[in-house]
Amino acid sequence: MASTIALPGQLLGPTKSNTIGPVTHISGPNLYASIAGPLVSTPSTSKSSPAATISIPRPSGALLPELATTVIGKITRTNPRQASLSILALGPNGASVLREPLPALIRQQDIRATEIDKVKVAESFRVGDVVRAVVISLGDERAYYLTTARNELGVVMAWSEGGNVMVPVSWREFVDEGTGVREGRKVAKPV
Repeated sequence: MASTIALPGQLLGPTKSNTIGPVTHISGPNLYASIAGPLVSTPSTSKSSPAATISIPRPSGALLPELATTVIGKITRTNPRQASLSILALGPNGASVLREPLPALIRQQDIRATEIDKVKVAESFRVGDVVRAVVISLGDERAYYLTTARNELGVVMAWSEGGNVMVPVSWREFVDEGTGVREGRKVAKPV
């Protein structure tokens, strides 16, 4: 490692001689930085694994999601395999608002816990929906990976195609109160 400050996606070295630490990730045979920050190398105390642990401490005061953090985000794009969203706040009710949105993905297999093969992204989310989800991976340098595969996770606020606010009527449908039209969503159970 030539520098003491890493940038997101920067190669930190091979996994043969380095062990993954906080805010780093593995891709192929190499270890990479997940966020920008100072590099910390902690020597191994184990004789079976002499590789040093490479990590990047999170800056104090910075709000960044960690594994198992509940987040609130807004769907920005969908395709048959995944939904893209911007993370806007941390906490089940969005108590900690972020200064800048963070990119995230919900893959088709992470939408529901059961009948995964029957899940359709277009029937679960629409652009503009506000979603409660949990971080399952810090992902790569492009996006966090999230899941809505629990009852209390999913769409918490939606608008109809006509632009009206919708209300949930079941675990998989919202209804436009003005027109009575129902639309499919992965509905979050209220917390």
